[in-house]
Amino acid sequence: MAAPESGKCGFFVEKKKRFCKMVVAKGKRFCGEHATMEEGGSSRRILCPLDPKHTVSEDKLDKHLKKCNSRVKPKPQYYVENINAGSANQDHDGAQGVSLCEQTTTQLRHLLDKLKTATKALDCQLEESFLSHPVFQEELNNPKNGDSAHKHLKQQASIVAHLETLGLLGRGRCFVEFGAGRGKLSHWIHEALKTTEQPADLDDLQLLLVERSSTRFKVDGKHQDAGVEFARLQIDIQHLDLSKVPLLERRLPLVGVGKHLCGAATDLALRCLLETPAPQRGPPRKRLKTSDESPGPCASPGPAAVLGLAVALCCHHRCEWRHYVGQQFFSDLGLGPAEFSGFCRMSSWATCGLRAADRSADEEHEPIEETDEALGFLSPAEREQVGRRCKLLIDSGRIHFLRSRGFHGRLTCYVGSHLTLENVLLTATPSHV
Repeated sequence: MAAPESGKCGFFVEKKKRFCKMVVAKGKRFCGEHATMEEGGSSRRILCPLDPKHTVSEDKLDKHLKKCNSRVKPKPQYYVENINAGSANQDHDGAQGVSLCEQTTTQLRHLLDKLKTATKALDCQLEESFLSHPVFQEELNNPKNGDSAHKHLKQQASIVAHLETLGLLGRGRCFVEFGAGRGKLSHWIHEALKTTEQPADLDDLQLLLVERSSTRFKVDGKHQDAGVEFARLQIDIQHLDLSKVPLLERRLPLVGVGKHLCGAATDLALRCLLETPAPQRGPPRKRLKTSDESPGPCASPGPAAVLGLAVALCCHHRCEWRHYVGQQFFSDLGLGPAEFSGFCRMSSWATCGLRAADRSADEEHEPIEETDEALGFLSPAEREQVGRRCKLLIDSGRIHFLRSRGFHGRLTCYVGSHLTLENVLLTATPSHV
């Protein structure tokens, strides 16, 4: 049996057929988890009552419970349960739907007929606008970046360039990155703004990153410039009240951004930006200068005026009827939660279909599996076309929602499908500007 590595625990893990790899304290042979193996140990190890996946010294239990990562933490002031979830009182019958493989061919054909009728008036050929921003050029030419890094850089470069084209890339505002992950998109927005000259009265810049999961290898530490306020919130968008976020008390205009905002997260982000109740404290927000006196989006509820948004969409099969902002759009078409559920399931055919091996790394989420027996009357190419129609219909409901809030929304293919099959960008700017 091989000896443990130097400085590592001497406990042999029988299940893994190797020694424990935890680092030990100076002069010790075993790590904390296996300290009971040490002769003359002062205390036995017991399972943590908050999380039995780890142990703790019995005589240090009280101290451990106060700092255990599994303890119930107090909710921040901006946490308001289900504030962006949509109404829980609406009729959600059929929202869960029935698996496509459990439906008869007749039922499936009827659902496909409804899809064809609903999308008949929609332009199924989205405009292609593959842009880039010069601030990315050095990194794109860096040979140390592999294919995966280049793929993400090109997507971020196009999103930043679209922000610039829409007049949304500038200082004197707050960029809210939803589903921020490591914060790369905000990082590049910051880098791009370093290269542009701004009026003296637009020196301020805020970057607010929203991510529900704990994230490793964040780029947060790179945002230390003077005049830049930076904050990261670990919270689900579903429970985020922007009007209670301390960073936003200065009421700078907001720009929402996101790269591959998965499924229902897009709807939650739209509600968060445009339906947050007005704050109860703080000075009144300034009106944006416009060409007319119509209140537009500046008068809509929210912690500040919303200048616009740019969100790369993905994973429509993970949308949920309760959160969906386009319910009225579906209702006007004679559709409801049952049809929505079916369309969400079929939307995965646009990126998965029978070509699972070709999926981009951006499509990390497992697809909805359906049997060929139930859908044998459709070829793979027809399935992909149906999937794209489903995505377009769902996104059209989001455009309808934006229009009802005083914004002009648009869907654009912002990168080629060879980079990612999820290559549609949702953008919006105030319709009265």
